[in-house]
Amino acid sequence: MLKYQDGNYEGYAPNDGYYRGGDEPTHEEDAQSDVTEGHDEDDEVYEGEYQGIPHPDDIKAKQKKRAPAMDDEYRDRADLMAERMEDEEQLAHQYENIIEECGHGRFQWTLFFVLGLALMADGVELFVVGFVLPSAEKDMCLSSSNKGMLGLIVYLGMMVGAVMLGGLADKLGRKKCLIISLAINAAFAFLSSFVQGYGFFLFCRLISGLGIGGSLPIVFAYFSEFLSREKRGEHLSWLCMFWMIGGIFASAMAWSIIPHYGWGFSMGTKYHFHSWRVFVLVCSLPCIASLVALKFMPESPRFLLEMGKHDEAWMILKQVHDTNMRAKGEPERVFTVSYIKTPKQVDEFIEIQSSTGTWYQRWLVRITTTFKQVWDNVLYCLTAQYRMNTLMLAVVWFTMALSYYGLIVWFPDMIRYLQEEAYESRVKVFDEEEVSHFTFNFTLENQIHRNGEYRNDKFIGMKFKEVRFEDSLFEECHFEDVTSSETFFENCTIISTVFYNTDLYEHKFINCRLINTTFMEEKEGCHLDFEEDNDFLIYLVSFLGSLSVLPGNIISALLMDKIGRIKMIGGSMLISAVCCFFLFFGNSESAMIGWQCLFCGASIAAWNALDVITVELYPTDKRATAFGILNGLCKFGAILGNSIFASFVGITKVVPILLASSALVGGGLLALRLPETRDQVLM
Repeated sequence: MLKYQDGNYEGYAPNDGYYRGGDEPTHEEDAQSDVTEGHDEDDEVYEGEYQGIPHPDDIKAKQKKRAPAMDDEYRDRADLMAERMEDEEQLAHQYENIIEECGHGRFQWTLFFVLGLALMADGVELFVVGFVLPSAEKDMCLSSSNKGMLGLIVYLGMMVGAVMLGGLADKLGRKKCLIISLAINAAFAFLSSFVQGYGFFLFCRLISGLGIGGSLPIVFAYFSEFLSREKRGEHLSWLCMFWMIGGIFASAMAWSIIPHYGWGFSMGTKYHFHSWRVFVLVCSLPCIASLVALKFMPESPRFLLEMGKHDEAWMILKQVHDTNMRAKGEPERVFTVSYIKTPKQVDEFIEIQSSTGTWYQRWLVRITTTFKQVWDNVLYCLTAQYRMNTLMLAVVWFTMALSYYGLIVWFPDMIRYLQEEAYESRVKVFDEEEVSHFTFNFTLENQIHRNGEYRNDKFIGMKFKEVRFEDSLFEECHFEDVTSSETFFENCTIISTVFYNTDLYEHKFINCRLINTTFMEEKEGCHLDFEEDNDFLIYLVSFLGSLSVLPGNIISALLMDKIGRIKMIGGSMLISAVCCFFLFFGNSESAMIGWQCLFCGASIAAWNALDVITVELYPTDKRATAFGILNGLCKFGAILGNSIFASFVGITKVVPILLASSALVGGGLLALRLPETRDQVLM
């Protein structure tokens, strides 16, 4: 049957719903107990005593007071919602006073580092696939389409995870859903380092992305509910620094681990654990560390109060107060709050008897009911009260993601393209050479051989790198233990030649005539060449790009509460658009690296302010849901940005630069129309 839950706790006196605080005690004996201040001879209650359990003598009186609440089941839902909104407004102001009494100290800083590790794991996740792709493509024989899918699959998982787990966090709790999120990420990130097949690796990265994608909206909602109004903007901005630390950590680990091919092992001929898999394993450590530390942190008391769990919320707030006071050297300070307003509970629920159906039917009912409530929350963000703010925020998030993530992929691709152009300009061309009875046992690199003749030559234990043979003749030659990269034979004639234990496969012979030619024991799988593929410059670019946001992070944290969220977003996006324009003049590797650092440093302030304003614009029971929706849309913009910008590498710079600049200008101007939230209490 359907019931309405009444969240008002009659056992707490007084019951007028307002914050009750006493003066600071002046006598040492007033602070002997952490819970109560004692009784006098007439058994009168001192102000500040926790009264969570009603006295038995008062039960009959309480029952009379509760009688009107029995009619709630039959009252109009609109009336109940109106009453709840009034309760929430009272709670918002009272909770702000309570958080100010609890102070900002050791507890918040401990939570700061625990949640920072979760945010760091999110930053690491975005870099992992990009760093391992050059190695994984050889290890798993990936085609261009496979590489592209592997690059986008993480964003797809994060998009789904943000919406799904963000919504669940408003129903099941911040801590519980964050633990689920991090556990999913840690488990599948760990598993992905061991799997050999492309399909299973793709699946693991998808689910890993789903897990870490859900952590971002929960982290900001969770931390904001332990911060007072005057601290919120600044400390949420400091928290964003862990995303930068995640990028630096991933870059440093890739630089120090992946090039060491020997850091791995093999089991037979089928199972290989190369160094890039060690890197994937190491990158799961921040997530695991956060997961372990989170077990010792409490649930958000603001969320518990929304759920009508007064006792649990009171105990957690007292824990916060006592932890901070002890750290400040004032352990005698007593938590003076006796009663906290709890909003009327109007959510419908289904009471399931244990004898009803089978266990999985009961779980199915609970799951479908929960997801229906999540969907109702999603729709609530589009109601008249929040529709305009949600739509404007959606456009700002999307334009920011389209330009930022598109350019973040475009910068390394452009640097790689400039490197390839420089490499090709140094190619050596050999025309009409004749070689006979010669043994090649050294590396041939970046060469073109045209109209050559090779008779009775041996190619033993060697490598071909970027070598092309065009219109050449090979007669009675012997190729043994040869590996190749980007090597092709075009319009060649190959007579009475043996290929033994090589990776010169059929597709590398283009329009060739093979006469009496034998291929024996071809090499299986793909072969890594870290010296060629993993240029340290790519790691350096990512490292510098991550490090360059440090000044922007510091400036945004110090000014967030002074100039406001709206000016921060608009100003940062417009400055970033100007940085995009100057990319027209980036015609060298050093210039591209410099403009990338400037762009990242300018844009980070907008990201930080977006995180803060998204948290503050929505009420507690919708906060993580709204953040999840907008962050999911952000990841959709990232997918589009990656796909569009990468397709223009080597073709033109005009389209990516104009698209990014236009998106940033449009989003920045629209952001200026959002409401300022720096003086608001958390609803």
